[in-house]
Amino acid sequence: MQDLIIRPARADEYDEIARVWMESWVSTGLEEASNFLLANLGARVRREIEHGWSLFVADDHGKIAAMLALHLPKRYLDQLFVAPDYQGRSLGRKLLAFTRAQLPDEIHLRCVPGNEKAWRWYEREGFVCEKEQFDPTNGLMMKYYCWRKDKLQ
Repeated sequence: MQDLIIRPARADEYDEIARVWMESWVSTGLEEASNFLLANLGARVRREIEHGWSLFVADDHGKIAAMLALHLPKRYLDQLFVAPDYQGRSLGRKLLAFTRAQLPDEIHLRCVPGNEKAWRWYEREGFVCEKEQFDPTNGLMMKYYCWRKDKLQ
């Protein structure tokens, strides 16, 4: 995995990115894989790109190991999903370091409370939960986090 690179996603990869996203999301145990979910995620990738996402992939010799979606003007880490085969190998930490290079002063994100593994990880990485609130766009209660460089000790 040393040769893995983080690079901008290409349009011809959107379907594969949606598959990686689905497999990673399903690995949380919060939803089951389905063609419906895959189609929704594929459509969302395209829609979010049109609305300002900067989409990146972790490329392992042509295989997409993870996806990272940032909304740079909003200082927002929208999605970070690592394919199940690559989980537990510090790839998330590498993607977060990449994110901090893009957004060095402040990063916002949200996380589903049921995805305890993710939100505990963000908290260990210095993110602070600022509120829990219902998100009408996905119909879920969400935890909203912020990391600020000036809050580091």
